[in-house]
Amino acid sequence: MILIIDDDSAIRSSLSFMLKRAKYEVETASGPKEAIEIIRRTAPQLILMDMNFTLSTSGEEGLTLLRQTRIFRPDVPVILMTAWGSIRLAVQGMQAGAFDFITKPWNNAALMQRIETALELTAPQKETPGSADQKHAGFDRHRIIGKSRALNEVLDTLCRIAPTNAPVLITGESGTGKELIAEALHVNSRRASGPFVKVNLGGISQSLFESEMFGHRKGAFTDAVTDRIGRFEMADRGTIFLDEIGELDLSCQVKLLRVLQDQTFEVLGDSRPRKVDIRVVCATNADLPQMVREHTFREDLFYRINLITVHLPALRERREDIPLLARHFADRQCEQNQLPPVDFTSDALDFLSSLPYPGNIRELKNLVERTLLVSGKTRLTEADFRLCYQQPVHNSAAKLQVPQGMTLEEIEKQTILQAMKECGNNLSQVAALLGISRGALYRRLEKYNLPVGNS
Repeated sequence: MILIIDDDSAIRSSLSFMLKRAKYEVETASGPKEAIEIIRRTAPQLILMDMNFTLSTSGEEGLTLLRQTRIFRPDVPVILMTAWGSIRLAVQGMQAGAFDFITKPWNNAALMQRIETALELTAPQKETPGSADQKHAGFDRHRIIGKSRALNEVLDTLCRIAPTNAPVLITGESGTGKELIAEALHVNSRRASGPFVKVNLGGISQSLFESEMFGHRKGAFTDAVTDRIGRFEMADRGTIFLDEIGELDLSCQVKLLRVLQDQTFEVLGDSRPRKVDIRVVCATNADLPQMVREHTFREDLFYRINLITVHLPALRERREDIPLLARHFADRQCEQNQLPPVDFTSDALDFLSSLPYPGNIRELKNLVERTLLVSGKTRLTEADFRLCYQQPVHNSAAKLQVPQGMTLEEIEKQTILQAMKECGNNLSQVAALLGISRGALYRRLEKYNLPVGNS
């Protein structure tokens, strides 16, 4: 049974009609007192709850009712209903334990999708005995290599959430494989036959954001010589992967939030709203909660994208996977370059497993491939890897020296060039040395027309 709590009879009737057509049993309540009586008497599968029940618009009535609901029915998901102007209240509700929020007026298809997601994610899970391999037997791992406990915990979560439409936020250090996890979510979802569209938000300038994401019509602005399809439209009936979402500036965050709210947008130069059916998966290596506290990332957007958070462990936290990953990278490199198969000595694997890997899996991959190609051997030893291992750059910023009398842009360009020289053109290390993200580094390389180094 789904419980609708709203003082507006028209809203109760509209929602009841929609849910009954979808074969759900429905009960309604016009205010907190009636709602609590129903909640104490029976356990709804889900609750749709308004935030205000009198002339007051403070939202305190809704927050109080939410807290009472959590006491009596802590496991029942609550979706809050609020006007766009009171999203701040919805955020407070999320902090108080609500599952999700929608804004009035809502889009019926988007609302039904969220209801189904909430019901799927909160349904009781059947315990299945057996090993991790058996539990993940039907899950396409899509190049996710490893058998460590840390990785299996991630796979447990992926197995549960992949079939749903829940928005997912993937967090973790640079090089931990966030894009592979996003791809795995897509190929194991009901949208697997649809498109998987990847967007590096760190590489999109503020001025091009709307054109890139929503598309434009010919003549919408000076350089719009043809129509362009935006990334959201490309991802219709599939999944859109928004990488480096922490790099998005505040003005673009507002535009993104409105699309994620009801999955409608307007193409530049065309005022006709367009509707898409997409699943949103985001990724970042930034500390978004800290950015929210510093007011550099919108709190309402944060709660919209992280209904489910998947945190990827650093490679140093899953060292037992290093031999398997090294073997995988070596086999793939041999296959791609038509080389004879290679083997590793035990001391080579011990050496690889002992390294700090600030660049995580990406660093291991580069080391294995570089050693394989440089050595030309079919049996790689510790000495071979030591010869090709590039020590991580620590406290090298003090080595960077800039001539006097230069403009700020010249200083920035010169600093990047020196950092690239210092790091052997390894962009991951350059970004770490400069204290910026890889996306921010890419934008500066493009700005100064500098060559792209190694990843």
